Amino acid sequence: MSRITIAAFCLSMLSGTGCDYHPKTTVGEGNTAGQLSEKGKIEALIAHVEGLQDAVFVRNGEEADSKKAAEFLRRKWVTVSGVNTAKDFIDKVASISSHSAEPYLIRFKDGREVKSGEYLSAELEKLEQRKR
Repeated sequence: MSRITIAAFCLSMLSGTGCDYHPKTTVGEGNTAGQLSEKGKIEALIAHVEGLQDAVFVRNGEEADSKKAAEFLRRKWVTVSGVNTAKDFIDKVASISSHSAEPYLIRFKDGREVKSGEYLSAELEKLEQRKR
């Protein structure tokens, strides 16, 4: 499946249980006026990561595929406190290692590397603009 297909599927399932993975509750649980909740935004970001084909995720020097990266983000999300918004998620969960303080990187097929936090911040901005 393409990343767009996965993200679209996940977004369509937010009102049901399909993408409602995370056990914590977050600010803005409701989905009123077509707006995603903060939890929904986080789920959409994780789905986006999971759908990135031909990308390698680098954490503490170790490489992982998109599926493993998404699994890691979900596990870490559960353990980190104070994650109430998608921005919190990016800053506290998806940007740097809490062990080494090294930034997480995404390496694309063409060799380009970007910091995960910067990439996901741009994706969040796109997501929020689509939902306005």
